[in-house]
Amino acid sequence: MKSEQIFGQILRTIRKKQKMSQENLAFRSNLDRTYISMLERGVHQPTLNSLLAIASALSMKASELVKLVENEIEKE
Repeated sequence: MKSEQIFGQILRTIRKKQKMSQENLAFRSNLDRTYISMLERGVHQPTLNSLLAIASALSMKASELVKLVENEIEKE
């Protein structure tokens, strides 16, 4: 599986665990909802600025989010 697909799955899982909609995550991270959707579907990779904004909106560090992706890649 590609890294952007893994990122998307992890992003969706974390967002849903926090009972947050794509729209709310987009608002909190100052990004567009369709962009969040594309990230979750693995269509796009986040820029560094987007990654930082998303992590902040999810109340976590960007490094934690990246580490989750790395761990999943290592499993494959």
